[in-house]
Amino acid sequence: MNMNVKARTPIAISSDAYFFEKDKSDSILVLGVGNYLMGDEGVGVQLIQQLNTLTLPSYMDILDGGTGGFLLLSCLEAYGGIIFVDATMDGRKEGSITRIKPKYASDFPSALSVHDVGLKDMIEALYLMDKKPEIELLTISITEMKPMTLELSDLVASSIPKAIELVFQLAEKMHSENQKLV
Repeated sequence: MNMNVKARTPIAISSDAYFFEKDKSDSILVLGVGNYLMGDEGVGVQLIQQLNTLTLPSYMDILDGGTGGFLLLSCLEAYGGIIFVDATMDGRKEGSITRIKPKYASDFPSALSVHDVGLKDMIEALYLMDKKPEIELLTISITEMKPMTLELSDLVASSIPKAIELVFQLAEKMHSENQKLV
């Protein structure tokens, strides 16, 4: 895993065209979801912001999905693998990281954060499409949402480096498995 910090200008993507400029079927998308303005609930988005400062492998793309739901569906179908990162209120110790390999919406934890219906439905829709990307979900346990704050609790913030390490490991594994299928 290359954790070199580099200065990178964020790219604003205003259309789906970015996701179809080249074949992304061998690429892995890391998608952080959550509401950045709700404290710990935005940990997925904050993880993407930290990934944006690192040197990423050529097969890895990152996307701040916010609370986008179905609006993201058209770009997600272009990828061979997707790693979702989201907050969850699952009763576990704050900052706990859980890896889930969902096959259906019912495989999700019962208490994903406030945008759970949109994320669950989006995953279900991906599985119903002709092209089924490999999907992994990393959840980070939170205990509360604080409206109108960007700050993460100490335990949630301290879980991000470990979650990033897991993202790199999963992405490498998913990419290697995709290469074997070609």
